[in-house]
Amino acid sequence: MDVMKKTLRTATKGPFSTSARPVAPLGHGDPSAFACFRTAPAAEDAIAAAALSGKHNCYSRAAGVEEARSAVAAHLSRELPYEVTAGDVVITAGCNHAIEIMMAVLAAPGANVLLPRPGYPLYESRAALCGLEFRHFDLLPDKAWEVDLDGVEALADENTVAMVIVNPNNPCGCVYSYHHLAKIAETARKLGILVISDEVYDHCAFGSKPFVPMGVFGEIAPVVTMGGISKRWMVPGWRLGWIAATDPNGVLREKKVIQSVIDYRAISVDPVTFVQGALPQIIANTDKAFFENAMDVMRKTAEICYQKLMDIECITCPHKPEGSMFVMVKLDLSSLDGIHDDVDFCSKVAREESMVICPGSGLGMKDWLRITFAVDPSLLQDGLERVKTFCKRHGKPKEVN
Repeated sequence: MDVMKKTLRTATKGPFSTSARPVAPLGHGDPSAFACFRTAPAAEDAIAAAALSGKHNCYSRAAGVEEARSAVAAHLSRELPYEVTAGDVVITAGCNHAIEIMMAVLAAPGANVLLPRPGYPLYESRAALCGLEFRHFDLLPDKAWEVDLDGVEALADENTVAMVIVNPNNPCGCVYSYHHLAKIAETARKLGILVISDEVYDHCAFGSKPFVPMGVFGEIAPVVTMGGISKRWMVPGWRLGWIAATDPNGVLREKKVIQSVIDYRAISVDPVTFVQGALPQIIANTDKAFFENAMDVMRKTAEICYQKLMDIECITCPHKPEGSMFVMVKLDLSSLDGIHDDVDFCSKVAREESMVICPGSGLGMKDWLRITFAVDPSLLQDGLERVKTFCKRHGKPKEVN
């Protein structure tokens, strides 16, 4: 994303920055750099054992290592009212690779796909690269970032093939309720489209709403579930994800969508074979305590983030984060002097305070910001204090009556 690159380039330059204080990286979600978010020992042990076994030095099949596919199928089936089989699963080189594959597979002449706004920008990039038309429906900040379903229906036409949801949500930090997901499924059924459910943040939920997989509603409308280990296990560098047909009626198989996914995988990059080989043990041997501790830390940092943001006058947080690793907040430019827009804000706060924040413009929301709280708590507090200092420095003088 160009605006993020510009922000990163300026993060350690300028008259107010100092090499003595670290850059506060609140722009992207990679908690693995911090000791409090280190992955489970069982996951590291599984990787080491798979690499040393000598059994995973070869190419894998286009759909992935069979044992990995079976492990993902069993993993997903535990929360669904039907069984997912290994044949329903394709292993990918992370969830970004899954996005690439799905946009390419759906890119028939004249087809269009519906994407959320704000949203993860890779969907747009990959759709554009494939010549797939994309249209944006809104997520509603005053309704806990729920999908504007009336807007979805207004956008769709006879050439619409799918809608994308992200749950738990990047960039908004919301978690969709069972009731809202059911309404999404009913809308998709009415329109005759499939739902692509990006669940890479599955179970990264720490508020009042539990995570519910979209595949629960697969009998209402066909669902493609995309996921991976990067967020829940805190290992984005391992690049291991999946695409699964959570579609008990077999529509996706009948329409050869899964076969098209496998065919595309055969001519694209391969997930590392020994990471695939380790996946069954990663899933089986990671204990519940690891996930509970990770969510306890995430709940703590989300609360720190929310409370700190509430104390910054030029920033409004419409919804307290309940999941993923992010929150979207609105800038009040009328209270700032010499700040033109969100990109200008992020560039200047990077230069003056060594703070990296993602401008909302890159996510479809001009004059908003996306902030991650998946960082060490002390650095998060320090970083948001820097934002407060910056806003005070650039704040317009208050009129005295």
